[in-house]
Amino acid sequence: MPNRELAGVLNQLAGTTGLEAQGAANVWAGTTNRELLGALNYKAGTVGIEFAGVCNILAGTTGLAGLHALNVLAGNVSA
Repeated sequence: MPNRELAGVLNQLAGTTGLEAQGAANVWAGTTNRELLGALNYKAGTVGIEFAGVCNILAGTTGLAGLHALNVLAGNVSA
């Protein structure tokens, strides 16, 4: 499966379609009205981690670009 763009991969992880990235991140995290980074940090159980870092935490990877880490987590690409 090819690498997806941010909204696409977050919709995939959330089990939704057609939402913008922030909305899909909130559904996936079980939150409402959080900014994208806030929802991802909530999902990871962290606070204040930057995008690439929190995505790597969620994916169980290290050193990847955030979008790549999310695509790894979703099974779209390998690490």
